[in-house]
Amino acid sequence: MFTQSPYFERLIEVFRNLPGVGRKSAERYALHLLSMAPERVYDFSDAIRAAREHISWCPICRNLTDTSPCAICASGRRDRATICVVEQPSGAMAIEKGGSYRGLYHVLHGVLDPLEGVGPEELRLDLLLKRLEDGEVKEVIVATNATAEGEATALYLARRVGAQGVKVSRIAHGVPMGGGVEYADSVTLARALDGRSRL
Repeated sequence: MFTQSPYFERLIEVFRNLPGVGRKSAERYALHLLSMAPERVYDFSDAIRAAREHISWCPICRNLTDTSPCAICASGRRDRATICVVEQPSGAMAIEKGGSYRGLYHVLHGVLDPLEGVGPEELRLDLLLKRLEDGEVKEVIVATNATAEGEATALYLARRVGAQGVKVSRIAHGVPMGGGVEYADSVTLARALDGRSRL
């Protein structure tokens, strides 16, 4: 039977690498892909390949971009005195959708997690601290998720950034505990940003 094919199994395993996708969902995706017209499958794979080749990290804020620097870092209309620190690009995307934040971003691509071997060096926190050296930034808003690791990262940032004389604030807990910034609705995010408190 074709379901025992190594090609089918490999396709399932590839889909299982996606967040939140278990075996059954991966099987459905694989079956759907195999039932698509060949030209649609090739369009799908070409889109993935093109995105991977042309989208990378901004050298300033580490957000995803197809330009260097990204459009937000290059914009003259953003508030350069404020940087919002998020765990992942999805956090910056969620805050942008809220429409109320006009400052810059810094994306960590993770959180401090000593048990997993993730320290300040792996998060490249040196890049964030370097952005503060010229004195233009007056406030860093920490928008890490409300998890144990997110809170530990926020406290670490408060110490390091605060030592450079920059105000550090934390988004208000309109975002549910244990939840991610990227899953909150835009109104909740806007209130969380407006109600941020100093760390």
